[in-house]
Amino acid sequence: MSQFNLTINQKKYDVDVDPQMPLLWVIRDIIGLTGTKYGCGIAQCGACTIHFDGKAMRSCVLPISNVGDAKITTIEGLSDDGSHPTQVAWKEMDVPQCGYCQAGQIMAAVDLINKKPNPSDEDIHRGMTNVCRCGTYNRIKSAIKLAAEGGKS
Repeated sequence: MSQFNLTINQKKYDVDVDPQMPLLWVIRDIIGLTGTKYGCGIAQCGACTIHFDGKAMRSCVLPISNVGDAKITTIEGLSDDGSHPTQVAWKEMDVPQCGYCQAGQIMAAVDLINKKPNPSDEDIHRGMTNVCRCGTYNRIKSAIKLAAEGGKS
């Protein structure tokens, strides 16, 4: 066990965990922020997407020992009340079906809009690599476009 000092959603946390524990499990099981989901455990599906120093990253394969002093944002850190423009667009476009992957989808979409403020269909196709087993990709694309139209994400 080792002591780690983390900044998650602009709050400080001190955790004492195995250095090889994936960040996902620290976020969910140690800190108790359960919006970030476990999907595949091999960084393929994107359900575990968080922002790591402002960039989308899959947290299921990132050992806590590699976090350092990075600033981490989870879905809970986008807004206290679901008012982030991308979250609002998700609601307006009725994106979720089962909803399991949606936190990771939203985090990936925010990163995409930050990189490409007016993403084309091709930008969305290339930039959104998260998997949705329900197949809501057309609604995801529409929500990204709606969020991007709202200005900043």
